[in-house]
Amino acid sequence: MENNGKYNQFIYTHRHDSLFLNLFIASELNWEEKGIKIRQETCFPCEEQTTLKITQGNAPFKLCVRYPSWTKSGEFKIFVNGKAVTHSSGPSSYVVIGRKWEKGDVVKVVLPMNIRLEQLPNVPNYFAFMHGPILLGAKTVSEDLRGLVANDSRWGHIAGGEKLPVNKAPVIIEDELSTIDQKLVAIKDKPFTFTAPGLKLANPIAIDFEPFFNIHDSRYMMYWMVLTNAQYEAYLDSLAKMEAEKLELEKRTIDFVAPGEQQPEADHGMLSERSSTGNHLDEFCRDAGNGGYFSYLMATNSETNLSLIVRYCGGEQGPKKFNICIDDSKLISEDNAGRWTPGNFQEVEYIIPDSMVQGKENIRVKFLSHKGTSTSAVYYIRLARKKADANIQGNSINSVLRNSN
Repeated sequence: MENNGKYNQFIYTHRHDSLFLNLFIASELNWEEKGIKIRQETCFPCEEQTTLKITQGNAPFKLCVRYPSWTKSGEFKIFVNGKAVTHSSGPSSYVVIGRKWEKGDVVKVVLPMNIRLEQLPNVPNYFAFMHGPILLGAKTVSEDLRGLVANDSRWGHIAGGEKLPVNKAPVIIEDELSTIDQKLVAIKDKPFTFTAPGLKLANPIAIDFEPFFNIHDSRYMMYWMVLTNAQYEAYLDSLAKMEAEKLELEKRTIDFVAPGEQQPEADHGMLSERSSTGNHLDEFCRDAGNGGYFSYLMATNSETNLSLIVRYCGGEQGPKKFNICIDDSKLISEDNAGRWTPGNFQEVEYIIPDSMVQGKENIRVKFLSHKGTSTSAVYYIRLARKKADANIQGNSINSVLRNSN
């Protein structure tokens, strides 16, 4: 979302005698070197066109108009002073118009938009619906929004409302992926709004697709799981159990930090020395080496009977010896070199003695490397209430319970 503040830098760019029109945004350009002023007039994306007007000066140059990837081949049209421009360019390129431009010249660009599915990178079963460059979302329910709407409090930007199980969300069931986008139908007198009466949904709800930027004060969906009929049957067998475990963990969680991500680290008062961030299997992480450390201030909710849950990745090479400390008191010493299956994430739950948290609203959790070694890469940290049976040392499907006593 921070990109929005930078768009004006790239509406126009130029090189030598070529002026590039990159973005379709109402704006004015003063090209001082050429003595040319241009005004772009458009309501894009609410209309599928834009108009350029030379408002001052005259000069020869090449106008290079971006042919966006989301306009189909053969549909992109340009008119100069009412006359069509013949070109052979295709999507993801530029149409080049070279001539002497004069005050009063008008360039009209027609940008037809179409519905398409766009697959999410590295998540093969999830897709987004796009209309041209616009992401479409769908409102689901507006009930139970407390904690999901940001306010101006210190932690108000962090969603804290009730989470709903993913296995109850609508799933698109379709054996022919190529036909899904054809099932969205424009709603009369509601621009940019579509219904999908022919779309087969598991856990169906009444939905209209609309620009995501228009959706406010509602739960919503914008990424849709798409499965064949056979895939959906297998999916049902495993998802309900996974979701129940995930929601149970969320209910236990008092505070959570995502190391390596700027905002969560700032929100938790990170301190560090000889520490660095990384990304592995599309997840951010942080480590520290040679006596270095990183630490976070985490809220306890003034509770005891707590555990620290840390996510690592298996198969790390090299010495990985480090201490985990609570307010500079050692909780446990770890040596994770070569542990667990390489490439698999592993959650480890450490029981925290009540004496370390008694009477404290916050604790500082520190990962301190030994001299000549480094900590493991840490992918997330949870401060959570212990399970009822947490005083029994043992293994679960995704985590290892370690008693720090």
